[in-house]
Amino acid sequence: MHRPDPLEIMWLQAMETLEKAERLNRLLFFIQRSRSRLPAWEPPIDIVEVLDELRISAVVPGISPEMVEVTLEGGMLRIAGERPPPVVPGTTRIHRLEIPYGRFERRIHLPPGRYELIESRYQRGCLELCFRKRS
Repeated sequence: MHRPDPLEIMWLQAMETLEKAERLNRLLFFIQRSRSRLPAWEPPIDIVEVLDELRISAVVPGISPEMVEVTLEGGMLRIAGERPPPVVPGTTRIHRLEIPYGRFERRIHLPPGRYELIESRYQRGCLELCFRKRS
C-alpha cells in the first residue's frame, strides 16, 4: 500500500491556498478599481512592422467595437474602453472571476516616426489597427 508523501501533501495544500489568495486578490482588485475611473486592466497587444506599415492587435473579446476608444497623439497610441461586469448588485453570487472587468486602457509608445491610421477592424475578439508610416 502506498503512503502519501507528507511533502507532496504540504505542496498541494500550499498551492490550493495560493490559488484561493490569488482569486481573492483579483476580486478585491476588481471591486476597488471598478468604483473609480482608473483602468483596472490592460489588454495584451502585438506590434508588427511590415515595410512602411505598423500593425497593432489588441485582445479585447466581449467588448463591442463602439465601446473602444483609439487616440493617437504624437508617438503615443491609447486604446481604452470598459467591459461591464456580469454582476447585478444584491442578486449575484460570484463563484469565480478570472476575466478582467471594468475600465481598461493601454498606452503604447510607437516606434520613432509619424503614423497615419489607414485601417481599423474588429475581428475574432481583436482590435486590429494598421498605420502607414509617413515621411
